[in-house]
Amino acid sequence: MTSGTPYGKRKVAVAGVALSDCGRVDEATPYALHAQAARRALADSGLDRSVIDGFASAGLGTLAPVEVAEYLGLRPTWVDSTSVGGATWEVMAAHAADAIAAGHAKAVLLVYGSTARADIKAGRRTSNLSFGARGPLQFEAPYGHTLIAKYAMAARRHMHQYGTTLEQLAQIAVQARANAAANPDALYRDPITVDEVLAGPMIADPFTKLHCCIRSDGGCAVLLVAEDYVPDLAKPPVWVLGSGTAVSHTTMSEWDDFTVSPAAVSGRLAFERAGVRPAEIDLAELYDAFTYMTLVTLEDLGFCAKGEGGAFVGKGRLLRDGELPVNTDGGGLAACHPGMRGLFLLVEAVRQLRGEAGPDRQVRKPDGGLPQLAVASGTGGWFCSSGTVVLGRG
Repeated sequence: MTSGTPYGKRKVAVAGVALSDCGRVDEATPYALHAQAARRALADSGLDRSVIDGFASAGLGTLAPVEVAEYLGLRPTWVDSTSVGGATWEVMAAHAADAIAAGHAKAVLLVYGSTARADIKAGRRTSNLSFGARGPLQFEAPYGHTLIAKYAMAARRHMHQYGTTLEQLAQIAVQARANAAANPDALYRDPITVDEVLAGPMIADPFTKLHCCIRSDGGCAVLLVAEDYVPDLAKPPVWVLGSGTAVSHTTMSEWDDFTVSPAAVSGRLAFERAGVRPAEIDLAELYDAFTYMTLVTLEDLGFCAKGEGGAFVGKGRLLRDGELPVNTDGGGLAACHPGMRGLFLLVEAVRQLRGEAGPDRQVRKPDGGLPQLAVASGTGGWFCSSGTVVLGRG
């Protein structure tokens, strides 16, 4: 397989990426954040909006992506509204890349925006214990089996089975905050210690508050294009080299192994299709709603053996200048998490590969050069779904 040529057809490039205003955004609507991110991504690409013939969106409106496309003044001929939680955007990127490679679209815009934090503060949104109480979930919801409780159960199983410690899980939060320190867009930048993570208020055993993602406002956009447009781009392209998707379960009783996520499948497929090995990856952007999610995804993508994630995350390996920089913007644990965060992973991976992260947080190879390969892997639900995308510089 030629690098960046899915199925031997047209190459697919990331042409533009952007964030909307993020963090604390009290005066904007989710639609406005979508529009802001979309305009910025288009400007980043150097292309005219008339090239967009594909659109992907989820999480907003009754008929997503129809409502958002209308708000943006777009009339796409290819659309996707796949919604699988945090993995949505990697799955959508995979679908879009396939469509472009097959000639069904030439330029697909993926865009997301949410005022999750502002809605809570203003009383527009109330908390709920369950995603729903119909279908398979009816057998769990009456017993108070919340989303975070499901992650907590899985973490406890990993600790029991492999000896993973709370201190090791806390290291993930500490290193995420350290990476956020140099990111001006991060909501929380002050350093934290392992002791502070462990001493925080208990949310769901074994997770204290700092084991859990933050709640913020924000949006972002990514524009994928066919190779035909590359000569017209404002910046060098980042190529989509391979992708993989997978689903696992929705009912906990149907989850074969609490210590294995669907990233074990999506990652294998993405690496095989990209023609690269995990050892060749220069940086990883991983969904981190909870510290355990980072740990198990590292294992399942093949960066360390199953059960060795606890030892792997120590010694600063995940820092910007570590052996495997992970969530270089601070991730959902420190930078931003307005809900389905998967698209932010792609934005950060592209910026790092382009060398645009800035002098204080740009990842460099040991020889001082820019990173060549990155992986973005999103997780949805309670390890119910996964999408993994491998990206490379031209």
